[in-house]
Amino acid sequence: MKAAPVWINGELVAATDAALPYDDHGITVGDGVFETLKVLDDRPFALTRHLERLATSAASMEIPLPSSDTIHAGIEGVLAHHRGGGFLRLTVTAGPGPLGTPRADLTPTLIIAIRPGAIRTEPTDVVTVPWPRNERGALAGVKSTSYGENVIALQRAMTHGATEAIFANTRGELCEGTGSNIFIEYRGRLLTPPLESGCLAGVTRELLLEAGIGEEATVSMTELEHSSELFLVSTGREVQPIRHVDGRIVSMCPGPLTIEARRRWVDEIADQPDP
Repeated sequence: MKAAPVWINGELVAATDAALPYDDHGITVGDGVFETLKVLDDRPFALTRHLERLATSAASMEIPLPSSDTIHAGIEGVLAHHRGGGFLRLTVTAGPGPLGTPRADLTPTLIIAIRPGAIRTEPTDVVTVPWPRNERGALAGVKSTSYGENVIALQRAMTHGATEAIFANTRGELCEGTGSNIFIEYRGRLLTPPLESGCLAGVTRELLLEAGIGEEATVSMTELEHSSELFLVSTGREVQPIRHVDGRIVSMCPGPLTIEARRRWVDEIADQPDP
């Protein structure tokens, strides 16, 4: 299948011709923000929430966003050349700048592209990693293109046959995955780390909590060893049960809390284009 064209700074170009200047700060120092959205029946899912989070991330990094009309025009332009499902990626970088950390005058770059893909709901394995999330860091909770830590952690997970790596924060509390939030059974309750842990304010996480599925609470990283069921949530996973943690078999996979969360996601949330 021929790849859909890519929107770069107001222009649709063939995917094979898409390019950025060598000095774009998104390339040289990871100076940018992004969002990934599920496309369902040629429509982006939860678009309003993703755009709100993109704006929050951009404000944290002091990168001005293109206008809402420009972003929507880019989305519509890309989707006009795509049929079916997949994942839409919106990226905004700080634009061209010096070959170093300082920025020049900001001329942000907007990139909108789409890729094929399916939701991963089958049980999966995770590993914990020794590098903590800094819940007090400048990028805590920001969906930044500075993803080097995530790449390294996920690579470790994959070398151990897992699909996700789980971070603690600097206090030894459960935080998040490289591209997902985590829910955990704790003494019969379904919990997920609060935003104060340093985790990303995931859209799937937010929708589940608003529906009364689970609650926020601080959980020690050691509870991963004892929980009877856990699951990951994200745009690409929705509700995905965890089978092994660092090789330990999770006793219930999927357990009743996971099954109920998945049922309610499908029945009450997933079929709304912009919940």
